[in-house]
Amino acid sequence: MLSDLSVKLRFIFGITQFYNMQLTQLISQELQLPLRSVENTVTLLDEGATIPFISRYRKEMTGSLDELQVGAIKERYDKLQELEKRKETIMKSIDEQDKLTPELEKKIKETYNSTELEDIYLPYKPKRKTRAVKAREKGLEPLAKIMMKQYERDIEGRAASYVNDGVADVDEALQGARDIIAEWVNEHQVGREIVRSVYEKEAIISSKVVKGKEEEGIKYKDYFEWSEPLKRCPSHRFMAMRRGEKEGFLKLTVAPEAESCVHRLDRFFVKGNTSASDQVANAVTDAYKRLLAPSIETEYTNLFTEKSDTEAIRVFTENLRQLLLASPLGQKRVLALDPGYRTGCKVVCLDAQGNLIENNTIYPHPPQNDYQKSASLITRLVDKHNIEAIAIGNRTASRETEAFAKGLQFKQKVQIFVVSEDGASVYSAGKVAREEFPDYDVTVRGAVSIGRRLMDPLAELVKIDPKSIGVGQYQHDVDQSQLKKSLDTTVESCVNAVGVNLNTASKHLLTYVSGLGPQLAQNIVNYRAENGPFESREKLKKVPRLGAKAYEQAAGFLRIRNAKNPLDNTAVHPESYKVVKQMAADIGCKVDELIANKLLRDQVKLQSYVSDTIGLPTLTDIMKELDKPGLDPRSEIKTFEFAEGIYSIDDLHEGMVLPGLVSNITNFGAFVNIGVKQDGLVHISQLADRYISDPNDVVKLQQQVKVKVLEIDRVRKRIQLSMKNV
Repeated sequence: MLSDLSVKLRFIFGITQFYNMQLTQLISQELQLPLRSVENTVTLLDEGATIPFISRYRKEMTGSLDELQVGAIKERYDKLQELEKRKETIMKSIDEQDKLTPELEKKIKETYNSTELEDIYLPYKPKRKTRAVKAREKGLEPLAKIMMKQYERDIEGRAASYVNDGVADVDEALQGARDIIAEWVNEHQVGREIVRSVYEKEAIISSKVVKGKEEEGIKYKDYFEWSEPLKRCPSHRFMAMRRGEKEGFLKLTVAPEAESCVHRLDRFFVKGNTSASDQVANAVTDAYKRLLAPSIETEYTNLFTEKSDTEAIRVFTENLRQLLLASPLGQKRVLALDPGYRTGCKVVCLDAQGNLIENNTIYPHPPQNDYQKSASLITRLVDKHNIEAIAIGNRTASRETEAFAKGLQFKQKVQIFVVSEDGASVYSAGKVAREEFPDYDVTVRGAVSIGRRLMDPLAELVKIDPKSIGVGQYQHDVDQSQLKKSLDTTVESCVNAVGVNLNTASKHLLTYVSGLGPQLAQNIVNYRAENGPFESREKLKKVPRLGAKAYEQAAGFLRIRNAKNPLDNTAVHPESYKVVKQMAADIGCKVDELIANKLLRDQVKLQSYVSDTIGLPTLTDIMKELDKPGLDPRSEIKTFEFAEGIYSIDDLHEGMVLPGLVSNITNFGAFVNIGVKQDGLVHISQLADRYISDPNDVVKLQQQVKVKVLEIDRVRKRIQLSMKNV
């Protein structure tokens, strides 16, 4: 006989299964994905699997869903779980009022829309002392019910019977009854949906300048007198107006014509043509203006804010992804220059692993103009350390420093690159830099960051708060928790897509490897320091607190160069080593020979290795990986040169055609660095000769482009560019 605990556990397990089944069916329908794929994905997520692991190593279970699809399932699943918690809170609140009927409980449980759920709860939500509450306390609810039926032709006469010590006269009685009806209208689900319907179709967003703020808020001049249908307002314009409102320069309203809403509400609530009907009509108008309009305006403003946040975060994360996956120079010896005038240019030399081996300062620019000494030092350092590339920061004095470096004569070939400094100052003054270089000042740390991000942008940029990297717009205005969640997911995706060298990766890079996190990353670094380089993935199991689950999630994304087992330097997961060894044995060779020889790999018949635990999707991935073991998926870096003689906005004139680098992408266009302090804007309408809905369809971050100067606003320091017919 089962114990009470066993029975209880089985009951809970059964309820949980049923609950998850309902959610997976809903997610499957909403995302239009196969139910089995959704069910298996949710199971894997509940077991602690990460999005990169699921999409890469569990294709048989998910039907080969990609990261975006797995991420969408996780996001919706998390929201539905939050909704279930909210339902429990609501039902508990209503039950405590002794008003939770079986029908109401069923209605709440079957609701999966948060707005609808809050509408159901609204009549039961504990209230502050509203006008309707005060009217009920005076005993006027029966009068309100009579009035609402709208049969009474002499409602004033009926109201007279409610005059007492608490109700001074008929007018007060009628007013109290109308206040109660106004609350009923406000809390009526259909009434709220009527108003929402009008807002959705007819709401106008308007902005006006706050009186007396015209000069101070001049940057928002375009919105001093602005209105347009809310549904046509692009997210970037909405966010700009919202920022102007937060800063105290603009006043925003979101509303349709009041008459339109009141008319529709009257058609639903006002019946007949009695004096009671007239009172109800007055109550409906009051309900709309005093209760419904402010409530639904807030709701729609929040809804559009959420939509705009989502769009801004999408743009930001896409930019971040492109930046993190930017072409690396690789393990080369680099000299990095952080340019400057009065304080000089900071110089650092890095070995092929990014270690600092020497630093100095030169003063080739005004006011010192010590060109010869600076040139002599750079050429000596390049020769001494066998430097292969020079990285130059792209801020103050960048163009002049680039020209200086290109004018030097070296004994060997040295490539010269201009590198984005965005975030370098944040890194150099932060905790991570202090831990790495406790004996050096911020200028040296900043120069090291510039050199390292040329060698491997991903490995260096993971140390910096993504909001400081300089891509995206309005990142400080959006929901910060949602932004952080999306950015962390993007960084994790990029790190695992590229793979991580287990023996050289920093703690910060290892933190984003699937299944690890900060503590295990630190444990790996500590173990490496105490025991030397990892010789195999298997040795990971000796790292303190790195259990079987973490090993399963992480191992496939970690690489070991020159490992005894060549598969340890591939994306082949250790759980699949056995099948690769079997492939090699079946054609009479070793695993390293199978990797090295395409003719041998062509002899492998994948169908022969399909089993209950491994299918064609995984086998196909294995063969693709054996074709390019340990290959970095990022593209090869290219050198770039700005136009000569163009150093400031004053050097520009309309009609010029110039080379440039895409520095930022928004949903209204792309910003391009053309070698002057201010980046120019290529509006979305100027990106191509065809209609463009998303700038990412045409350009990518750091892409080399040619642009034409359309317009120069030297007062506001704005440059308008075009890529049409260039």
